[in-house]
Amino acid sequence: MTYRDAIHISTDSHVTEPIEMYGERVDAAFRGRVPHIETVGDWRTLLIEGLGPRKLMRASEREVATIGDWEAEDRFRDQLRDGVSAEVIFPTYALQACYASDDAQFQRQLCRAYNSWAIEVFDDHRLLPVGMVSMLDIEGAIEDVKIVAEQGFRALFLPAQVPTRMYNDGAYDPFWAVAQEIDLPLTFHSGTGHEPRVVRGPGGAVVNYLMGAQLDGPMVILTLAAGGALDRFPGLKVVTVETGASWLAWIMTQADAIYADHSMWANPKLSLKPSELIRRQCSATFMYDPVAINNRHTTGIETLMWGNDYPHPEGTWPESQAVNADQFDGVDLAEVTEIVGGNAARVFGFDLDQLPRIAAPVPA
Repeated sequence: MTYRDAIHISTDSHVTEPIEMYGERVDAAFRGRVPHIETVGDWRTLLIEGLGPRKLMRASEREVATIGDWEAEDRFRDQLRDGVSAEVIFPTYALQACYASDDAQFQRQLCRAYNSWAIEVFDDHRLLPVGMVSMLDIEGAIEDVKIVAEQGFRALFLPAQVPTRMYNDGAYDPFWAVAQEIDLPLTFHSGTGHEPRVVRGPGGAVVNYLMGAQLDGPMVILTLAAGGALDRFPGLKVVTVETGASWLAWIMTQADAIYADHSMWANPKLSLKPSELIRRQCSATFMYDPVAINNRHTTGIETLMWGNDYPHPEGTWPESQAVNADQFDGVDLAEVTEIVGGNAARVFGFDLDQLPRIAAPVPA
């Protein structure tokens, strides 16, 4: 059984897509620029246009690593081992590769390549891939989001940052209007659309994960809320992914106070408080975040979603049940049920009646 017998839906899982797929699926003119992997010294290294080389793992570790492949039965086996009944699936290489170049057409080519592959390989209700949309060219993004909807995706994946234009810019309004019309949630994965390695040297791994990647969450949500997009488009649903959620209570309480105290300068004028817009339309995903859970009465439980980050080592897989027993200790069952699965079902359209309840013991 899972912790408290709750249905667990991971809103932050990953697939390691075949890197050669990009060269096979982009137009011929772009094939010499696609992301690829080379062995540099002892390391398998990802090479991406627009970003520096990224060490993946030692070449000797490749054969024994859990890589998160795309075969449905393999994923079901691995996730059921962790007590997870369904998952929202993000790419691995495309996380940064698709949004790194400053060439809008190249970004669109890479996103379309990933999308065409992902929608082919994931055809089970329990496996929900996200459709990637480049935001450098807004007219192109509108065209692409319509294609993504027609392909059958149930969620969109936008970069957490767009270097040429922040998300409070009114130029995005035509896109938000289309996104609201097609009624698919907008996901923003941490560390995408920019270089998240903000410092080098001692402490870099910790500083970069928190300050270079997870801080994308408050920036996305606050620019959309205080900037007025959520007010103008009340049907938008926003999910920040792998950002943690401790900061939600901070930005919700402080944004309200600052909006009131600086009312003479605050623009645009909102129909609701920033926190009310956030509570109505936004969620943040976490793996282990007891502070966010403790703050749930400030933020509302509807803003919180859980994910195990399968198969990445910084996630809770395959020990999620033990981790959740710790961080949800003393939390009401109804609240646990919503945070680990119910909110995801509501936002992403999972039918809980179609998801397996895990009766066999799950290691905890």
